Amino acid sequence: MIDVPDLSDPSAFDAGFPHAVFARLRRESPVHWHEGDAFGGPGYWIVSKYEDIKTISRKPLLFSSAHGTNVEDRAEEEVGINSMITMDPPAHQRYRKLVSGGFTPRAIASQEPHHREIVGQILDAALARGQCDFVVDVAAELPLRVIAELLGVPQESCHDIYDWSNRMIGADDAEFGGAGVDDARNAAIEMFAFANRMAEDRLEAPRDDLMSRILHGEIDGERIDVADFDSFFLLLAIAGNETTRNLISHGLLLLLEHPDALARLRREPRLLKSAIEEMLRYRPPVMYFRRTAQQDTLLRGQKIRKGDKVLMYYPSANRDEDVFDDPDTFDVARRDNHHLAFGVGEHFCLGTHLARLETRVMFEEVLRRMHDIELAGPVEYLRSNFIDGVKHIPVKFAAA
Repeated sequence: MIDVPDLSDPSAFDAGFPHAVFARLRRESPVHWHEGDAFGGPGYWIVSKYEDIKTISRKPLLFSSAHGTNVEDRAEEEVGINSMITMDPPAHQRYRKLVSGGFTPRAIASQEPHHREIVGQILDAALARGQCDFVVDVAAELPLRVIAELLGVPQESCHDIYDWSNRMIGADDAEFGGAGVDDARNAAIEMFAFANRMAEDRLEAPRDDLMSRILHGEIDGERIDVADFDSFFLLLAIAGNETTRNLISHGLLLLLEHPDALARLRREPRLLKSAIEEMLRYRPPVMYFRRTAQQDTLLRGQKIRKGDKVLMYYPSANRDEDVFDDPDTFDVARRDNHHLAFGVGEHFCLGTHLARLETRVMFEEVLRRMHDIELAGPVEYLRSNFIDGVKHIPVKFAAA
């Protein structure tokens, strides 16, 4: 028997993602039933291998998102989330189409000069001090400002989104309240109230922003209602800042943990694109998503029953020995890096191109302008069973 901790309990990740446990699961029990969970549920399947996660993700009518994407039953409903992330076909495609035009490669690429301008402002402020909290002062600022502009949120309200996001994603973390689903629900209500005020304004006077396009767009000949708009806003606001913030934060930590890789990127900046893909593979911000079986089925010989929760663990898939050579090595020059950090299938991350652009521009400027970077205190991680998050990275450095 493999001693597998209850992965629904955030304490299972207090020492970081348990890669040793998952390496053994991939070898001995790649589709593994865990009896019971921290919320009083009957249990869940842990899926740890790359190809199995691809199989599940490409069968959305068999493995449904509509019953929740978190291990806790009704978690999204409890905090008011009912959007694309919890939809199956065909509803998912119809809603996705409303916003996908704003996230095409061409639309995102056109934003690069402006992103670089924002990064310059962020780094100017940090470099003037010679030290900073890299998460709060740098990594969080770019995605916050960018998603605010896309949504049409005034810049003075950016940090409201930061606060709401932290309280919803960090509901189990004492720094962000630690009040669980109650405070997460309150944060969602506050964000919904803000979104409603925006909706009233955009319905009267549309602007050139994503929220206006959503409100004045149509699904099956009808405009979306306010509740659907609220959920759209919440999903885009959280997904647009939380995951990229953690990608940039983990990226810096990985370079500090691997000084040879950092030195190589300074010598060979052309490797930055492959380095970012390796950051995504090696330490993806999202640890898992859940699906729910819609009928009895078999996966790797295991009988999954209708109604069973199935958890797909991306950090494990990204170190699958059957897919990646030397998977536990951080290699900024890795080629053919087909990781699953952005998911696969119906729910492949809508903001993939945006996240890659933001991260590339950020590290191009950090590598150019920040030198002799080193930690200036302890790194603090988010307490969560869902997001592999970083709260604080105190660093000091020299300006170029």
